[in-house]
Amino acid sequence: MNNGLQQISQICRAMIWPKLLSKTFIVVTGSALALAVMLRSAQAQTFTILHEFSGPPDGASPTARLIPGPSGQFFGTTDNGGANGFGAVFVVDSTGKEMVLHSFDGSIAAYPFAGLIRDGAGNFYGTLSYNVGTVFKLGPKGKETTLHVFTGADGSDPQGDLVRDNGGNFYGTTCFGGDSDQGTVFKLNGNGTYQVLHSFTGGTDGACPIAGVIRDAAGNLYGTASAGGDANLGVVFKMDGAGNLTVLHSFSGSDGATPYGSLISDANGNLYSVTYYGGSANAGTVFKLDAAGNETVLHNFTDNPDGANPVAGLIRDSADNLYGTTAHGGSSGLGTVFRLGSNGKLTLLHSFSGADGSLPYPGLTLGAPGTLYGVTNSGGASGVGVIFKVSR
Repeated sequence: MNNGLQQISQICRAMIWPKLLSKTFIVVTGSALALAVMLRSAQAQTFTILHEFSGPPDGASPTARLIPGPSGQFFGTTDNGGANGFGAVFVVDSTGKEMVLHSFDGSIAAYPFAGLIRDGAGNFYGTLSYNVGTVFKLGPKGKETTLHVFTGADGSDPQGDLVRDNGGNFYGTTCFGGDSDQGTVFKLNGNGTYQVLHSFTGGTDGACPIAGVIRDAAGNLYGTASAGGDANLGVVFKMDGAGNLTVLHSFSGSDGATPYGSLISDANGNLYSVTYYGGSANAGTVFKLDAAGNETVLHNFTDNPDGANPVAGLIRDSADNLYGTTAHGGSSGLGTVFRLGSNGKLTLLHSFSGADGSLPYPGLTLGAPGTLYGVTNSGGASGVGVIFKVSR
């Protein structure tokens, strides 16, 4: 295993990757006028802490984005905390009232690094990274069911969110395991039948897909692998319904490197996401990939003031603005919230200071018009993360 993949192995298995990967960046600054405009824009936003995690019996150290509920509330997971210290599922309303819905006990299921998906009956589904990992279901009354236990040969260390089709089948990725221990793409049928769709080799096809996959109307899956490819800096891939994998783009460094984030798509088939490294300042990028596989770097992060090292994927509003977070950088080096307009202009919405949260790598969720919701992995009064709202 090469040094790059060894580093990613430490990231995935320790589940503290932004801390392990902190580094000194070459900062490329724009004009003083451009920076002043950006900073004034940031001051126009309203930032509110809705909840500060406190650790057991409350949650601690969330690592996944929130998902919206049917009545204006949001659901999420914490990688630690809960009644038993093995992580929790929680709900928070728009006023900041938070409640732990389920605490994992550590017997089989523990440490929910990934986020949740929810069906129409109120059931939650997700993955857990404990040992080699599991797929679980949580009923509306809190009953936990293990749907699959990974063996290593069929995948291990699932880090990304699941996606579900209309037939009740689930699709996801594992960072390791499979034929070459470089990760897998898998399918789990509604009846519990598990199938490895692709085992990564660590070569040109990629390695260690940390994010999950997205699915189009034709049943094709799209995702990122954080390593492998032509330069061992990660790839964007497509998998058709027959299980054939095609590399759409292989990162070279100047155009981005180490894509941890999930993809989103628009009506024209363009894909958008972020890279943790690479770009003009080696502090990460926002990129676009068109249907023909042509990549465009939409933004090169410069550390300060705009941020560095975006981890989570982006979200998009009806006006084609992109929103995201960076794990590091900003005025205090503790991460930022940003908007990237369709005109390519980046606006800094918030720069974290520690007391208001730090390491906001789980990403954002759209709320009511003009609002964004998110979580930080650390910071706040107890140092184990916050739930926040930004009015934009």
